[in-house]
Amino acid sequence: MDRLAGSLREAPVVEKNGYHYFVHPISDGVPMLEPGLLREIVIRIIRKAELDDVDKIVTPAAMGIHISTAVSLMTDIPLVVVRKRQYGLEGEVALSQVTGYSENEMFVNDVYAGDRVLLLDDVLSTGGTLDAMTGALEEIGAEVVDVVAVIKKVGGENRLAGVGYDVKTLINVDIVDGEVVITDEQGDG
Repeated sequence: MDRLAGSLREAPVVEKNGYHYFVHPISDGVPMLEPGLLREIVIRIIRKAELDDVDKIVTPAAMGIHISTAVSLMTDIPLVVVRKRQYGLEGEVALSQVTGYSENEMFVNDVYAGDRVLLLDDVLSTGGTLDAMTGALEEIGAEVVDVVAVIKKVGGENRLAGVGYDVKTLINVDIVDGEVVITDEQGDG
């Protein structure tokens, strides 16, 4: 059985300010992340993502880090983490992240005009994080070669609709009656 689909079917669902949220090792770091699940996800990302001539993998803190680190190790593509903390380094670019349940300011360092990047994240829900990140990368002058999210939560607002990026996903889910339902085991793209 597909480890990702199986783990999502078993994921508990909690409500946070009216937002139904599944708790999963890929998106939350709990429960424990089994190496076999991470390995399966990384292999599927490498097979699905456009990696030709990618200079950097860019991921938001915090839950994109473990996935992106593993992909970086397997592909030898350097990793840039977009942080929620400002460091004041030369060339740092701020972005405003608005998701279904929070608003944050994030900061991009070490991405420059002409860089070709793979944008990689754990979950696509409203698209708020990825929308803010693609906008910041465009402002810098980087080229977003591909955008991949492991899990897509279907339904609701999609801030990426019509902005020119087709996000590839590994699996699409919905929450129905307090349970995670797989709507597409192959994802998008």
